[in-house]
Amino acid sequence: MKKRQRWFVYILRCADGSYYTGIARDTAARVAAHNQGRGAAYTRSHRPVRLIYREIRFSRAAAMSRELAIKRLSRDQKAGLVLRGRQQDIPVAAGTRPSVAVGRHGPR
Repeated sequence: MKKRQRWFVYILRCADGSYYTGIARDTAARVAAHNQGRGAAYTRSHRPVRLIYREIRFSRAAAMSRELAIKRLSRDQKAGLVLRGRQQDIPVAAGTRPSVAVGRHGPR
């Protein structure tokens, strides 16, 4: 029987307040890679990044499908997703909780 692998869809908040969405099996290692400049090209020029949201999926295909769905959301919809995750107390990494930047114009 094939062992089910856990995949995560995650959202990062970049230093400039923008969001980056991706997938990984180990989000802590992936965030570290992004912050060391070994992640996606986009995050290399928007460091440091912070993990603000993640969801679990049980196949790479399911994670990629959800990643695409999240990438199609508007900025406000992504902020809402992050806030709902916080309200449901979804843990994103050991010792951290989801967060979203809120300025005078609302979530960024």
